[in-house]
Amino acid sequence: MTDIADTPAPPYYAVIFSSHRTEGDNGYGEMAERMAQLASQQPGYLGMESAREGLGITVSYWESLEAIRNWKRNAEHQEAQRLGHQVWYSSFRVRVAKVEREYGI
Repeated sequence: MTDIADTPAPPYYAVIFSSHRTEGDNGYGEMAERMAQLASQQPGYLGMESAREGLGITVSYWESLEAIRNWKRNAEHQEAQRLGHQVWYSSFRVRVAKVEREYGI
């Protein structure tokens, strides 16, 4: 079980990555761990949540659209994206949303 991200008061942004994996690991596990570590070091990063059981969903939270653009341009992240397109995912979608409210217990 992963923890629920401890995000600040809105507004902030969420990048929602939904995916179906191909067969086999092919280095995916190691790269996924590296990307989570690297993302957490980026300016504007606020947190991440991830779950996978058939459909994988990872949500990362960011202070701004600029922070998201900078993460997308990161050289290591671009290599992971290339491998995702070619090796790891049979399908995926990326959605960027502005979080305007949040609540919970």
